Amino acid sequence: MKKIFLLLGLLTSLTAFSQRRYNVIAYYTGNAETLKQYPLDKITHIIYSFLKVQNDSLTFRDDLQRQNVMQMVELKKEHPQLKIMVSIGGWGGCSFCSGLFDTASRRNTFVQTAAALLKQYNIDGLDLDWEYPVIEGYPGHPYSPRDKDNFTAMVKELRAAIGHDYLLTFAAGGFTYYLNESIDWAAVTPYVDYINLMTYDLVGGYSKVTGHHTATADYMPDQQSVTKCVNALLDKKVPASKLIVGAAFYGRVWQNVPDTNHGLYQPGDFLQGVSYKNFDTYFTDSLGYTYYWDKKARAPYQYSTTKKLFATFDDPASINEKAKLVRRKKLGGIMFWQLLDDKFSDGLTEAVWKDLNE
Repeated sequence: MKKIFLLLGLLTSLTAFSQRRYNVIAYYTGNAETLKQYPLDKITHIIYSFLKVQNDSLTFRDDLQRQNVMQMVELKKEHPQLKIMVSIGGWGGCSFCSGLFDTASRRNTFVQTAAALLKQYNIDGLDLDWEYPVIEGYPGHPYSPRDKDNFTAMVKELRAAIGHDYLLTFAAGGFTYYLNESIDWAAVTPYVDYINLMTYDLVGGYSKVTGHHTATADYMPDQQSVTKCVNALLDKKVPASKLIVGAAFYGRVWQNVPDTNHGLYQPGDFLQGVSYKNFDTYFTDSLGYTYYWDKKARAPYQYSTTKKLFATFDDPASINEKAKLVRRKKLGGIMFWQLLDDKFSDGLTEAVWKDLNE
């Protein structure tokens, strides 16, 4: 009888272990000591952002950054499910990308140095965060129609160099113009493990009209949303399991917003971003904020009639909506920018994990 119970227990454990776990992918810009304070058992991948590209070679910004990455890699001993990756680029950080990707010899230098760095430091993979190929991104950064094919070439060459022992991902714009113009999806998709959809900042700081910057659903012409982004890529035959929905661990605030429709879709001036960890002290009675939920967009927002301030953000309710979308469409999981904006405990990281995997 005892053997039967042991066998049943083993089978139960194996069944639980074999159940699919959705990815929880965190971009992170902090140091290793701070990283230890977050619930790392609720994260599958850390993408440390950003390393440096110098003389077309992937390298660390300085020795402190190198030591930080080494300490992060050590965390895998305590958290064996965790993958530690590194990224290049970011908003304002890829001025070199169009030129680097455009020349075979320059690509080769980058590819070889990247492969060597991953191997030397036991890093699990590389993420490319070029904002953006082909279309205008950060003001003044070069871009060219050639970027699309050059991005494909870089991805193919990286995969050939690192094989399948290392992960290769990229951050993709979550808006229609990028989806239609920047990437040759059919050519690129077979060579990457995941596509991290930046389905946030869909209403950015340059906008003079408020809106949901990370809405789950859309209901107006030209409105951007997670659902619109995902459906567009599924229509392009991108495998669902490679699509990682993006969540924002920060809010965006506009000022001088008139008290019409609680400030939603109204003129205003971008004021600032607010980290989720500071929501409790920012959205206070003293500023007059009231919380609202847009059922159609499945997104929250706040408005202050006294200060004429409007805020758009993700919270546990909208994270739950994104998780339901991931599960319904059998996507790869959720990523977020960024972990440093979260609380050390009882934050959005735990909400993502719970909604996806419990």
